[in-house]
Amino acid sequence: MAVYHRKEVLQKEISALKAAGKTIGLVPTMGALHQGHLSLVEEATRENDTVVVSIFVNPTQFDNKDDLKKYPRSLEADTGILYAVNPDVLVFAPDVEEIYDSAVTSDHFDFDGLEFRMEGKFREGHFDGVGTIVKRLFEIIRPDNAYFGEKDYQQLQIIKTLVGKYDIPVSVHGCPVKREANGLAMSSRNERLPAALRREAGFIFRTLQEARENFRTRTPESVKELVRERFGEHPEFRLEYVEIADAGTLETAAQKEKGKKYRAFVAVFAGEVRLIDNIALN
Repeated sequence: MAVYHRKEVLQKEISALKAAGKTIGLVPTMGALHQGHLSLVEEATRENDTVVVSIFVNPTQFDNKDDLKKYPRSLEADTGILYAVNPDVLVFAPDVEEIYDSAVTSDHFDFDGLEFRMEGKFREGHFDGVGTIVKRLFEIIRPDNAYFGEKDYQQLQIIKTLVGKYDIPVSVHGCPVKREANGLAMSSRNERLPAALRREAGFIFRTLQEARENFRTRTPESVKELVRERFGEHPEFRLEYVEIADAGTLETAAQKEKGKKYRAFVAVFAGEVRLIDNIALN
């Protein structure tokens, strides 16, 4: 397995592959890989001749510097896991200076208002950081296809908007949420949860499932109130927000409209660890 730390070296390899007519699939990650990431790599492997996995903890998308410091970093373990899935994966693991040169700042983007909803309300500058790193990875790697998990559904919609606005020649693929046995959405942050809290955290997905069942007969606002009530019964999980939104525009759903698709979104603090999850409602 080839691990690249310098973009110029990786670009030379990718240019040779493209000259040979090979398709390139990109899976951007921040490392601490789990089965959710690996499912993206598997999908990319099925659909492309060569797969690039980027491993980079992007400082500009963290509004909480303590969260950045605590984010797990495990390149050796990550490459071992990747090798078992696809030994021919190309790993791009740059340092901060390689991506940002001397100025570790994010660019500013207009994502048609998507950046101000949900996560954007609670994490100032987050989506500018996401847009900056994803756009730079697209420019460095020039993939034909890129793969993102639907756990970060708002991020997925942001990236689709980025590609459209900047006319970037890449097809963006959203892949289903992978879950632990108890339903907890797989996340690198799960490793920071105490064992007992991690077992109990299946409550988050069960609540989303209950919201989906009730969405058939109840208004969006009453379903959100139900979710708030359920979290009120479990004080070890602090609900930061619950939202029911149009699946395409992410606009808050005041009422259900025929023919539209909706999703429910939550952000939750389990102890000190912030988790997000979402579910399709129809």
